[in-house]
Amino acid sequence: MRLGYKLIGFVLAMAAAMQVAKADAELAYPPLLKPEVQEAKAARLAAEVLSRYHYKSIPLDDALSGKVFDQYLKSLDPEKLYFLQSDVDRLAVDRTRLDDAILTEDLHAPFAIFNLYERRAVERMAFARSLLPKGFDFERDETLMIDRKDQPWPATEAESLDLWRKRVKNDWLRLKLAGQDDAAIRKVLDKRYDSAARRLGKISSADAFQAFMNAYTMAIEPHTNYLRPRAAENFDIAMRLSLVGIGAVLTEIDGYITIRELVAGGPALVSGQLKVGDRIVGVGQGATGPMEDIVGWRLDDAVALIRGTTASTVRLDIQPADSGADAPIKTLALVRKTITMQDSAAKAKVYSVTTGEGKRLVGVITLPSFYEDVAAMQKGDKDYRSASRDVAKLLLDLKAQKVEGVLVDLRNNGGGSLREAVELTGLFVGKVPVVQTRDAKGDITVATNTDTGQAWNGPLGVLINRGSASASEIFAAAVQDYGRGLVIGEPSFGKGTVQTVASLDRLAKSATPVLGDLKMTIAQFFRVNGGTTQLRGVTPDIRYPASGDETQFGESSYGNALPWTRIKAVDYAAVGDVTTQLPRLLAWHESRVQRDRDYQGLLEDVAKAQDQRKNNVISLNEAVRRKERAALQKRLTAMLGTAETGSEPGAENALADDGLQFNERKLGKDLAAQKTREAVNDVLLNEAVNIVSDSVALKEGKSQMTASASPARPVVVKALLTKGSSEQ
Repeated sequence: MRLGYKLIGFVLAMAAAMQVAKADAELAYPPLLKPEVQEAKAARLAAEVLSRYHYKSIPLDDALSGKVFDQYLKSLDPEKLYFLQSDVDRLAVDRTRLDDAILTEDLHAPFAIFNLYERRAVERMAFARSLLPKGFDFERDETLMIDRKDQPWPATEAESLDLWRKRVKNDWLRLKLAGQDDAAIRKVLDKRYDSAARRLGKISSADAFQAFMNAYTMAIEPHTNYLRPRAAENFDIAMRLSLVGIGAVLTEIDGYITIRELVAGGPALVSGQLKVGDRIVGVGQGATGPMEDIVGWRLDDAVALIRGTTASTVRLDIQPADSGADAPIKTLALVRKTITMQDSAAKAKVYSVTTGEGKRLVGVITLPSFYEDVAAMQKGDKDYRSASRDVAKLLLDLKAQKVEGVLVDLRNNGGGSLREAVELTGLFVGKVPVVQTRDAKGDITVATNTDTGQAWNGPLGVLINRGSASASEIFAAAVQDYGRGLVIGEPSFGKGTVQTVASLDRLAKSATPVLGDLKMTIAQFFRVNGGTTQLRGVTPDIRYPASGDETQFGESSYGNALPWTRIKAVDYAAVGDVTTQLPRLLAWHESRVQRDRDYQGLLEDVAKAQDQRKNNVISLNEAVRRKERAALQKRLTAMLGTAETGSEPGAENALADDGLQFNERKLGKDLAAQKTREAVNDVLLNEAVNIVSDSVALKEGKSQMTASASPARPVVVKALLTKGSSEQ
């Protein structure tokens, strides 16, 4: 009898194995990635540089290897949705060998980890597609965990598949709540999961190598990164705000490289032959070069092909917008030119606020980053581009428009050039010490503004949030320490470290850029008062409610961040004292926001988001979700009231969750939703403008606060920099 049971068990096991083998054979796994010779060389060279010059020097040994291993798995599968615990146990044989992989230039172990991740991802996408024919029961009281990163790896295949069943069920429910029928939902989701699997096949060895190298660098310290050659080029473009191309913002839709926006003055727009929605299906170099078919290409690969050198020619095969796949192709030639990325540059608007004594004008300068065209500066170009230079021009324009106060909006400004932070501070504080830096040897240097004179000496506010980091924190801290103005908003990110970019190609004397760059932490910065923004950030004088979870975003969310510390203060003297205004400003602020329906609505939204993060689950019951959606729709309707925002009736539908991913919407609908989002009343900015207006009143000896019934409104949009940005 026992032999019979064993035989039956053996037969069933063999049948199951054959089914698995059949399933595996039917799956289109991406080709196994292998490390290139130059990648192994770059890894070893990077290790040498990091061990000698990093601010937090850590030897590359078995202990660090274990941290790299953990960071690598975390970066590949942060929500623990792909790997099983058995996978992690099997991979752990290399836990203490990744240091040897780098030092011996043998990267097969980290690439094997990446290849297994890709295999598991393909399997999960195939399982997701297999669920679609049956559909789901939305009357059951099930929930989906929102954030899984602190959960254990799934112990079994069945546990992993159940996690994915719930994820697919949620994707279906979102589309159902948005009004799509079952047939349409199946089509959307089948295409989504199939496309995700296909994108895995487009991942290159360079992508896998960069993922591993960033696991290594970030295991040392959070702000040290490896940049492969293409990433290094994009970093340079972001810093100088210019590139050579045709002047078009591109996106990928259904495998086609599609024009999303045409940049004013760019060759694409000037030609008069291209429009939004046109698809680029082929690219050729020069007047006679062969045409490369780019249908199905990754966006970054296509962009790299379209970019080039100044005055060179690129030919494009274009499939007109809204035409079918068999529509005639037209070919046009464009001469590339330097394109300025104006959407990432400083801009200014003048806001009119209502007071008990009439109208008051406040200028708002929005600065997305501390950019600087270093190459142009080093060449002696007198008109080179930088954040402080652009802001200086904007301040002249604002003064000409008779503004009485200025607000610098640094929300989500992640930093940039340290020199620009110093010079921007000078525009408001003058020629003073701005920040101290301490290197790995302990040597301290004081960075003093000696180049820019004070361009604005009137009332000043600085608006920050959790996304304001590094150079933004240097500027905000200096304004605060010198008593020059009010810091308003949320506590900032807490990044108090300085990075430099080291070219591995230059170190190796490589003739071509194949090794990439290291963005490496070399120092820590300190305020003039001796404190640091590291870990703690800048604490605002007038604090807004936290919009996100500070334990999940910001320096304090990193387990290996540098600690907070203090050094000796520099010899400096305050140039103002806003603390005397604070009691009155805080009282006026509280009084005003208590009566502001939009501000109170925002507080409710923040409280609900915090509750949801705390509960960490979302219902998969249709009735529950419909009730939640109705409440959100009501909130959007109130927020987009036509009397206050100027938006069209029904605009809340453009902001409601449609269940689609960014490249699944019709381009026209996506652009319309973007326009609606831009029209939404910026409650926090308006209140910051009101606070600056109040500060003006107190400085003038007046006692009436800015009214709350009439929020600040832009009355003059006077941007010295023409709107536009470019992907290529």
